[in-house]
Amino acid sequence: MTRPTIGLLTKEYPPEVYGGAGVHVDELARGLADLVDLQVHCFGAERDDPLVARSYGTWDALGSEAPYAAALQTVATDLAMVGGVDGVDLVHSHTWYANLAGHLAKLVHDIPHVVTTHSLEPLRPWKREQLGGGYALSSFCERTALEGADAIIAVSEGMKADVLASYPAVDPDRVRVVHNGVDPDGWRPVTDTTAVTDNGIDPDRPYAVFVGRITRQKGVVHLLDAAEHLPAGTQLVLCAGAPDTPQIAAEFRSRVEELRSAPVDIVWVERMLPREELIQVLSHARTFVCPSIYEPFGIVNLEAMACGIPVVASAVGGIPEVVVPGETGYLVEFEPSGGALGTPADPDRFARDLAARVVEVLEDPAAAARMGAAGRARVEERFGWPAIAARTTEVYTDLLS
Repeated sequence: MTRPTIGLLTKEYPPEVYGGAGVHVDELARGLADLVDLQVHCFGAERDDPLVARSYGTWDALGSEAPYAAALQTVATDLAMVGGVDGVDLVHSHTWYANLAGHLAKLVHDIPHVVTTHSLEPLRPWKREQLGGGYALSSFCERTALEGADAIIAVSEGMKADVLASYPAVDPDRVRVVHNGVDPDGWRPVTDTTAVTDNGIDPDRPYAVFVGRITRQKGVVHLLDAAEHLPAGTQLVLCAGAPDTPQIAAEFRSRVEELRSAPVDIVWVERMLPREELIQVLSHARTFVCPSIYEPFGIVNLEAMACGIPVVASAVGGIPEVVVPGETGYLVEFEPSGGALGTPADPDRFARDLAARVVEVLEDPAAAARMGAAGRARVEERFGWPAIAARTTEVYTDLLS
């Protein structure tokens, strides 16, 4: 069989990457390029990248700043994508932003459609706060694509279970698990501390670090509640930016200011650090903290483990498939309240439990070093991108044979 031509459909692609799905697409594309004829179709400005067949500027003719406008613009971009992929053998879409393009391309061009699920709209109710009526539209795009897809790739066993629970019309046999990954050569411990000190962090004092967007999903508000229980003389580093809404941005800023009198020192880096700086910050941390209330996989946990530090994380979604309790870090039980924002049933208990595990690592450097080394070894053994690209190609082959 000749090498198939695959249209990879995505909103995020370098240099416009702001979340784990974008990291996934970037790394996966590099691996797939050795195995198939790959055409990347992405949102945004034109790229000088040999893998990119076409970039699609966002239609901005609405003249509206209503929350739903972004969802309508996404659908318009998806329609343009459908015409752009004419001639490929199969389309593979990532996130609801590109799912509708993949579904319509399947219908228009009579080709298979593969969806990789990085998250699910029914399990992110806080997005109603962000998108307004656009949340109903994003949910429609995702449901239509998943129920009509020829194959669904779930990034964890937890995600597969969520897909089948959220969309009972989906045939379980169409759902395949292919874990996310990380490049262990690109993410590894370093000795340089220039970026650490440049960002206001004292490398000679133990610190826990959070990296992520300011969003309900990432649990940053609960981490700030946990900060009150962290010991004096330590630091909590928040590499946190790209707030979902002005409301959560204001809430986060206000809470950080309130914590100025807490025993722990808060260091807030208000930008998304480039990889070279982030690797330094991770390499010298005592522990990484992932307080997410919803996390289908969590590539950032792998990035921290690859840099040789243990992870303290919520036991949600795919995280238990990454973090081994007592070996590469600790898991903190999370019981959802069932409320509109997906908050924990007992927020105070969750914050205290989270803090207790962070304190345990902060105060035991020998255990932290042992778990960090074990995490690095686990990354090298199980989560390399070449194997993930090969497993993804197997899904294509099964559909095209």
